[in-house]
Amino acid sequence: QVQLVESGGGLVQSGGSLRLSCAASGFTFSAYYLSWVRQAPGKGLEWVSTISGGGGITTYADSAKGRFTISRDNAKNTIYLQMNSLKPEDTAVYYCAKGVVRTGGGIKEYEARGQGTPVTVSS
Repeated sequence: QVQLVESGGGLVQSGGSLRLSCAASGFTFSAYYLSWVRQAPGKGLEWVSTISGGGGITTYADSAKGRFTISRDNAKNTIYLQMNSLKPEDTAVYYCAKGVVRTGGGIKEYEARGQGTPVTVSS
């Protein structure tokens, strides 16, 4: 079955950087778009970024543009999220997800997601 395992979260000061990783298994990794989504305390799930199977197409939420970079290594079955210039409002649990379907400003559904990795940005 699909397994997604995130790592790399932690506590960082405002303006700092973190690199999240997501190791995947149970499906043909390079054939699928994968995404990062996040959930801040007391809020719903928010889409952050998506990358195509080959890595050539990337999209970002307005909140992530210019600060976050999504990438993937198909040889390692891993996707990454490089987060720079972090802000307190980026504090959330970050999940990688497969099969994300977006609607309007939100997430309609997803096929699978990992257990998440928490990111806390202090001011």
